[in-house]
Amino acid sequence: MGTEKKETNQLRFLITRIDRIGDVVLSTPLPREIKRVYPDSFVAMLVREYTKDIYLNNPYVDEIIIYNDKEKSFEFFIKQIQLIRSFRFTHAFMLLPDERLNYILFFAGIPYRVGVGHKIFQMLTFTRFVDRKKYNPLRHEADYALDMIRKVGIEPKSLEPEIYLTDNEKEEAKKFRSEIANDKILVGINTTSGNSAPNLFPSEYRKLIERLSEESKLKLIITDKQPPDEILKLKEFEFPFINNSLREAIIKFSALDLLVSNSTGPMHICAALKVPTLSLFCPLTACSPKLWGPLGNKSKIILPKEIYCQTQCPGDPKLCRYEGDSGINADSISIMIKSFLEIDQ
Repeated sequence: MGTEKKETNQLRFLITRIDRIGDVVLSTPLPREIKRVYPDSFVAMLVREYTKDIYLNNPYVDEIIIYNDKEKSFEFFIKQIQLIRSFRFTHAFMLLPDERLNYILFFAGIPYRVGVGHKIFQMLTFTRFVDRKKYNPLRHEADYALDMIRKVGIEPKSLEPEIYLTDNEKEEAKKFRSEIANDKILVGINTTSGNSAPNLFPSEYRKLIERLSEESKLKLIITDKQPPDEILKLKEFEFPFINNSLREAIIKFSALDLLVSNSTGPMHICAALKVPTLSLFCPLTACSPKLWGPLGNKSKIILPKEIYCQTQCPGDPKLCRYEGDSGINADSISIMIKSFLEIDQ
């Protein structure tokens, strides 16, 4: 995208979200809500290279700027300051506290900057902040992100994330679906995650896939970019997402009738595309569906039995694999999927 010249008194907003896929998807309401109130404003997103595809074709974003946090030289630091300064932003929102980025925004001369929490580096640069300590810990992450624009008097109308496809991409999705599913219900199974929430063992996902393959109305595909070896052993199944770019994956996700996964980036992508999701979740506050659940789509949340969490929780959600009598296993999930899709059992 080309750089636009600053108009007199034009509000120019920079939204920075330099973390993972799910977090970036949940930031997509911000530019939409800014443009709703200030339609003539200039809105840019600063993201990492691997998440930029989430914002491609977004009608509310005028510029996508790539943040390189791997290049640590002072010379590159100055170049990033110069780049940000060239846009003459009036406001900057830093959704993830980051010291290096904080100083880039400060030295870029952005007069109104907002961060999260009471970080010393933010205090030193006179950065305003939103404070989560006073808020309900089970408020949705997308709502927390929108606190940034509430700080400047914008009250959001919707928390729902959105990802936008071009007409050509929609045709690609239709072609993919017709070639791979024909007239069957297309179900994606995503077996991996970023290790930020509990998840089944690959062996249990394999059992689930084998159970569902017995249903003639379904067409199953594996949506992992890099499926585990246990899943790759299922030679008779499709693995159309292997080594896809994020944008290629987004197009294919849009063709699904249902995505089955734990709490992970692909779940948020599907929610933003209005694709139904069935998701495994943990009731712990840091992993709760009230904080991280899908928004805006038809969805079902699967939680373990309360007694299981009380007696067998390992304390670290990254270690939980729903082993034992959790109520979450291949058989129970298979039944839930068929019920969700209204398939006679």
